[in-house]
Parts: sequence; structure tokens; C-alpha cells
Amino acid sequence: MPQTAQDLAAIDDQLSKRYIHLDPAGYFIIYLDREAGLICAKHFTNIINERGLAVDPETGKPIPVRGKVERTHTAVYSGRTAKELSIKIFEQTQSAPLTMLDHAAYLGREFVRAEFALINGQEYVQD
Repeated sequence: MPQTAQDLAAIDDQLSKRYIHLDPAGYFIIYLDREAGLICAKHFTNIINERGLAVDPETGKPIPVRGKVERTHTAVYSGRTAKELSIKIFEQTQSAPLTMLDHAAYLGREFVRAEFALINGQEYVQD
């Protein structure tokens, strides 16, 4: 029996609530630069503490999941498509700034979602 778009969205919403191990190489904030027609990803470093929390390497304080945090990014990557951005990060960067395959898969999914939003003039909110 075929799934409806609503059924598939419910599956994704449920999966988004699962526990994930954080990448010790850092995290990305993904956003759109609509004027330039680009998908952008800022990379930030972190340290994973003994409780499994991402903490700021400079302060040792946990990095909040929501809300504004003033931190300096280590790199900004951009591409016109999800594929172009993925190639820049994973194939053209000397040492890719991630260490976990599930993190790479997550980024790929998010880049596709961002590309869809860019093409269709929709809002993009990172999962």
C-alpha cells in the first residue's frame, strides 16, 4: 500500500527525535544565501565531553541546541546544488571536517532539503 506524503513526514518527524552520537570533528550550520543562489554550510569545532555533550573548545561550556550562540566558524562552504556543496566538503577539502558516516549522510539529506527550498522559494530550517 503506497504511503502518503503525510505518512512519510510522520516517519521523518519520529526519526528526528532519536538519540544521535555527535561528531567530535564538529558541526555545521546550514543556511541559504538567496541573493547569490547558494546553499551554505558553516563548520564549527566542538569537543564531546564525558556526558556526550558538545562543548565549546574554548570555554568548555555546552553548546545549546537552540537559540543564538556567538562562536567563530572554522570554514564556510557553499554550492549552487546539494551535489556541488557535498563535493566541495567531502572530495575537495584536504581533510574533510567530519569523522562519522552518519554525519555525512545527515549533511547530504539536509543539503538536498536546502536545495529544494532554494529552488522552490520555500523557507529552509535545518533539522
